[in-house]
Amino acid sequence: MAETCSLPDDELSSFLDILIFTVIGTECIIGIVANGFIVVINAAEWIQNKAVSTSSRTLFFLSVSRIALQALMMLEITFQSTSPHLYYEDGVYDTFKVSSMFLHYCSVWFSAWLSFFYFVKIADFSCRLLLKLKRRITGLMPWLLWLSVFVALGCGMFFSHGIYSIYVNDSFPICSSNSTKKKYFTETNVVNLLLLCNLGIFMPLVMFILAAALLIVSLRRHTLRMGGHVTGPRDPSMEAHTGAIRAISSFLILYIFNAVVLCLYMSNIFDENSSWDILCKVIMAAYPAGHSILLIQDNSGLRRAWKRLQSQAHLYLKE
Repeated sequence: MAETCSLPDDELSSFLDILIFTVIGTECIIGIVANGFIVVINAAEWIQNKAVSTSSRTLFFLSVSRIALQALMMLEITFQSTSPHLYYEDGVYDTFKVSSMFLHYCSVWFSAWLSFFYFVKIADFSCRLLLKLKRRITGLMPWLLWLSVFVALGCGMFFSHGIYSIYVNDSFPICSSNSTKKKYFTETNVVNLLLLCNLGIFMPLVMFILAAALLIVSLRRHTLRMGGHVTGPRDPSMEAHTGAIRAISSFLILYIFNAVVLCLYMSNIFDENSSWDILCKVIMAAYPAGHSILLIQDNSGLRRAWKRLQSQAHLYLKE
């Protein structure tokens, strides 16, 4: 049977592939630039001072994982669009899924630890356990980050077997013509998938939500206490706390939204290149970029470095 399709179908499919790749590619490039900037700034601090702060180390781990994740996203979309016969081979498909889930798990774990670290250092609660953590968190964080890498790798490896089954229909009919084409289908073991998603995402998700929510409560309480001691119409300390509440709230919403979309996408409940499938891909590519941009805006050191870079680039372009 001929493996051809009509010209209108070809043109529509090609246009859709190009549009998806352009949108997601743009998001990934923005994310890679933003995360690359964070990596370079923190690496420079590490080399210059021969030491790095705990928050900078966590940001470094998070940004490296996101650069790898968004590069993998672009590579996977390219393979899926241009070489489906190669992409859907068992070994290649499983490799992409294992690598993708490993990097997604790393990203959600590192984000959770960053939220947890800020909660422990900033939150003002009279709790003996919290006071002990405040003293020990700096020494614990490197071990927790590396432990997260091994947990993410272990959970990701489970995706190599028992989750996805690939089938191919060599005579899939094309409605607009009498020809046929090869069509690939994936069947998902939803029970195993949900178990692995919960194993890899549920714990950091709960930790992130609790840490962020408690930190917002603590900052809110502190802001209300400061309300009676405002020194002027625009007290800098009050503005800093209010800005921190807004930032953490936006991080929390983005984190939950991304976790839900990731589980939906990995379940393969949407047809390939359907509106919902494309929306999931766009959101998953947008989250690392958007979150990293917010991290730069809300981190005073990164914000100053970004402004210096903009000034240098502006002077260079004027020459």
